[in-house]
Amino acid sequence: MTIQQVLFLLLLWMWLPHPCHTEMLFRRTPDLRPKSFGGRALGNDGKAIHRQKRGWMWNQFFLLEEYTGSDYQYVGKLHSDQDKGDGSLKYILSGDGAGTLFIIDEKTGDIHATRRIDREEKAFYTLRAQAINRRTLRPVEPESEFVIKIHDINDNEPTFPEEIYTASVPEMSVVGTSVVQVTATDADDPSYGNSARIIYSILQGQPYFSVEPETGIIRTALPNMNRENREQYQVVIQAKDMGGQMGGLSGTTTVNITLTDVNDNPPRFPQSTIHLRIPESSPVGTAIGSVKATDADTGKNAEVEYRIIDGDGTDMFDIVTQKDTQEGVITVRKPLDYETRRLYTLKVEAENTHVDPRFYYLGPFKDTIIVKISVEDVDEPPVFSRSSYLFEVHEDIELGTIIGTVMARDPDSASSPIRFSLDRHTDLDRIFNIHSGNGSIYTSKPLDREISQWHNLSVIAAEINNPKDTTRVPVYVRILDVNDNAPQFAVFYDTFVCENARAGQLIQTISAVDKDDPLGGQKFFFSLAAVNPNFTVQDNEDNTARILTRRNGFSRHEISTYLLPVVISDNDYPIQSSTGTLTIRVCACDSRGNMQSCSAEALLLPAGLSTGALVAILLCIIILLVIVVLFAALKRQRKKEPLILSKEDIRDNIVSYNDEGGGEEDTQAFDIGTLRNPAAIEDKKLRRDIIPETLFVPRRTPSAPDNTDVRDFINQRLKEHDSDPSAPPYDSLATYAYEGNDSIAESLSSLESGTTEGDQNYDYLREWGPRFNKLAEMYGGGESDKDTS
Repeated sequence: MTIQQVLFLLLLWMWLPHPCHTEMLFRRTPDLRPKSFGGRALGNDGKAIHRQKRGWMWNQFFLLEEYTGSDYQYVGKLHSDQDKGDGSLKYILSGDGAGTLFIIDEKTGDIHATRRIDREEKAFYTLRAQAINRRTLRPVEPESEFVIKIHDINDNEPTFPEEIYTASVPEMSVVGTSVVQVTATDADDPSYGNSARIIYSILQGQPYFSVEPETGIIRTALPNMNRENREQYQVVIQAKDMGGQMGGLSGTTTVNITLTDVNDNPPRFPQSTIHLRIPESSPVGTAIGSVKATDADTGKNAEVEYRIIDGDGTDMFDIVTQKDTQEGVITVRKPLDYETRRLYTLKVEAENTHVDPRFYYLGPFKDTIIVKISVEDVDEPPVFSRSSYLFEVHEDIELGTIIGTVMARDPDSASSPIRFSLDRHTDLDRIFNIHSGNGSIYTSKPLDREISQWHNLSVIAAEINNPKDTTRVPVYVRILDVNDNAPQFAVFYDTFVCENARAGQLIQTISAVDKDDPLGGQKFFFSLAAVNPNFTVQDNEDNTARILTRRNGFSRHEISTYLLPVVISDNDYPIQSSTGTLTIRVCACDSRGNMQSCSAEALLLPAGLSTGALVAILLCIIILLVIVVLFAALKRQRKKEPLILSKEDIRDNIVSYNDEGGGEEDTQAFDIGTLRNPAAIEDKKLRRDIIPETLFVPRRTPSAPDNTDVRDFINQRLKEHDSDPSAPPYDSLATYAYEGNDSIAESLSSLESGTTEGDQNYDYLREWGPRFNKLAEMYGGGESDKDTS
């Protein structure tokens, strides 16, 4: 029998289910009674095989994973020596999966697995078994722990962590260069058989790459693989368990391999010669054109540097390498002139900047090209003889004097005549002018250095035949100084002399300034215009002078102010001088010479009352006047307020007229007959005591009968006003002083005298006392005259 046959029978035996009767003795401590709980196994003839009890035991059951039978998978049997077979004992199982994954027959102790078990989920289960008396529920044996270990079968194929790998390797690599390593894993038990032993092989990617069977390292298999020919490769790697033998499970993965670039290709120009054209008027820095060398490499391996290595225009042109486009841009280095030279030839070289020494044998990594540049003729503007002009002139020159001349020419072969002009934006005051034919600049207004020392002009030159083509040149005119200004006092001097001054006392130091700027610097001389008996001038010979007193004592009462003329002259030619007058006030000073008062009127003021105090008093008077005016205005405004003012209650107002009437001859007095005859009221009169805010249309009220009592009439009007929406929002009570019909004293008014035809007797007035005697004489006398007549 061969080894392969033996292995096949062994595997077949492993796959078949086997009853596992295992002796089980539960562990006890040494001080317990002799063991009496054991296992029993059946022999081939079915008879029980007994063995002598021992101090050791089997504590593991073995079970194959992935059971495919229809019945529960038999695991093993537990048996106690105290089990007499009469069903008095009960077997209990606890631990991992007890009651769900593993069940036990309470009477026989047989253990079964209820479903398929996957070792990759869990490799072993720890359980505890115990036998108890079914009637008393007391354990007859102590609880014992055992393990059910799952035997592995090859049921998992190798897997890669990535479905697709990405790797790279430099082109032109030698055979055997490592590219990448791929590793597969197998969930099967690596310690049991060859289920987890993996062997790698290449299914796709030959003959370019190979893989090591044991490690999974992918290596190059062909020399000089060129990226420019092929850049991408796809390799399929297989991982197979069971050591790669037949019947093993396998898994695959894909590896995308990219050849990275190396500098193995030199730059090459597509042609040997190119021709470029440029107008002669192109300014310096103008791009003429570009050249480009192609390189089959990429990235930094394709970077090229351009330079001019030979030719007759190396000093006239430059070439700049553009990094982003890898082009060489040719630019103008110096101004071009068609009339001087019309054709230039350059030799340009392109060279790789990063060269790999390993590939020197492939040839020089550079190339050259001939560049011919033709200069084209254009109508050029005039050209000045200088780039700028500087003219110097004295400020005292006469009008029309030429200060300088600018020159320009036409660079073209036609040599057109030139016309000159001034840019008036640079000469707004039109101080200068220019001769249009010869470019002579002359003055048209007087010059003054003290106003403007420099004049910056711009001269325009244009061809007469083509005025649009112009050229400008700056002209700087410097005005030179002439001594035409006299010196003056530097500042205004406020000079005073004390009344108690002594002869020779310094009262002021003066200085001068001059607008001119002589070459030797400023030098001033000070003197008096005439001899002065009070003051003198002493020149310090440093452009300053001192004013000194010539006598003792000065009086404000006699002379309060002195005028001192001082002559100031310079030292330039022609000499310029001026006279400045100092105003010297006479002031009262203290013992230290500090000024206290300079005004003569100050002597008349009360002692101790200063100017500030007088100003304060004046301000107080003005404030009092303002307060009085405001008070009068407020009082006048209060008189214009409404007659009715609410003091305590803003709703109720009582209006009192206090009108005594003018007697019978007063026809405009209030007639109470109006109350008895409401029809006499034509229009509703407005109140005189308040200003109405809104005017409403008067309402006509029904006339009361002639015999209506005044009280009823007033009540009726009160109801009408209560219901009137135009009435004010407060109550107004008008008192008419009506005493009623049953007054004992009756009415004293003469309102009804015109309505009564009978004579009246006024003798009762005498009985009222001396206060009514006058009335008694007036009315009583009337009746006596009437009776006598």
